[in-house]
Amino acid sequence: MTAPRPLLLADARLVDPATGVESRGGVLVLDGRIADLGPSITAASAPEGAQIVACGGDVVAPGLVDMQCFVGEPGAEHRETIASATAAAAAGGVTTIVAAPGTTPPVDDPAIVDFVLRRARDTGRVRVLPMATLTKGREGREISEYGLLRQAGAVAFCDGKRSLRNAQVMRRALTYARDFEALVIHFPEDRDLAGEGVMNAGELATRLGLSGVPREAEAIVVDRDLRLVALTGARYHASIVTAALSLDAIAAAKERGLPVTCGTSINHLTLNENDIGDYRTFLKLRPPLRHEDERGALVAALAAGLVDVIVSDHDPQDVETKRLPFAEAEAGAVGVETMLAAGLRLVHSGDVPLAGLLRAMSTRPAEILGLEQGRLAKGAPADLIRFDPDEPFVVDPAELRSRCKNTPFATARLQGRVKLTIVAGQAVFEA
Repeated sequence: MTAPRPLLLADARLVDPATGVESRGGVLVLDGRIADLGPSITAASAPEGAQIVACGGDVVAPGLVDMQCFVGEPGAEHRETIASATAAAAAGGVTTIVAAPGTTPPVDDPAIVDFVLRRARDTGRVRVLPMATLTKGREGREISEYGLLRQAGAVAFCDGKRSLRNAQVMRRALTYARDFEALVIHFPEDRDLAGEGVMNAGELATRLGLSGVPREAEAIVVDRDLRLVALTGARYHASIVTAALSLDAIAAAKERGLPVTCGTSINHLTLNENDIGDYRTFLKLRPPLRHEDERGALVAALAAGLVDVIVSDHDPQDVETKRLPFAEAEAGAVGVETMLAAGLRLVHSGDVPLAGLLRAMSTRPAEILGLEQGRLAKGAPADLIRFDPDEPFVVDPAELRSRCKNTPFATARLQGRVKLTIVAGQAVFEA
């Protein structure tokens, strides 16, 4: 095999979210890794035969790591495939996606982990890392074989959007995971308290005549889980938190030194319950979009570093399950392709610095998962993105690369175009 040509990204605004340092210069890529970077790396310094990309002041940063993305395979190829999900990811600047385990069959066997990895190798454009289930069949009764699943390549354990009702099963899962130094990711929702709720409980739900999900349905499970983490000492990540009550509990747990992290979705950071408007089902999500006060608390927690990770919560749903009355429609939205541009709303509004946003989308998820990615440093993997944070565009669902088009940002005016996505030194997307 011929060695790939050296690649030099010149005249870029270099943003390293791991250190918060911004500088002007270039990046030299050799053999899939960052060989050098900084002001001295210019087109004139390029090695012979190198491909030179003139960035014209665009941002060059580590590729994004999305910790929650539904890829469809196996069993839901009508909603998404690894090929279509990774094409959407590459167009959105996401170079690593963590595949949710709620497939059919669920990812509870080493053979299914192997299947996902092989399909990703054969048809994927970006890195795909499978999550395996916390419990067999995601049924919440018997815990999965974490040791064998980890050996097969699972990076974390989660039952998707099925919260574990049984505290004893959760305790066993945390204890077993601790023995394998495995990461437990849990979706915090008291299913009994959430009941048949379809949006955030409050005045707006009452006016719309829709049943509500109280924020306590999330906070109660977060409280329980954190007490079990204190009991077991296991590594725990709350997949999506949306309520100030949950943030208060997580802040207290971190102050006590517990091995706890949390994420939230780009939807909950940039939208609120009012966006549902006239029963727009593309904004029916789990957890539901919250009150503006809760969104503001989430943004403040992100800026302070309390919220570790931003996920796309990419959840494609076909037309038949979305073109229904709001109460009957499936929850979920596509988001991997628009995650960065939507997040840049927070940068343009002055709520979050660019390095802070990128840290939550790349560095912190990579650290939590134990990956090399997420850094702009010599020797780091050359998973890189080039984007113009100011270029405006209107989201056209028909142009999205996902198989399904259920975006909550349809016709939204966003800023921030990805122009180049590189994985292991190879371009996987060019605008």
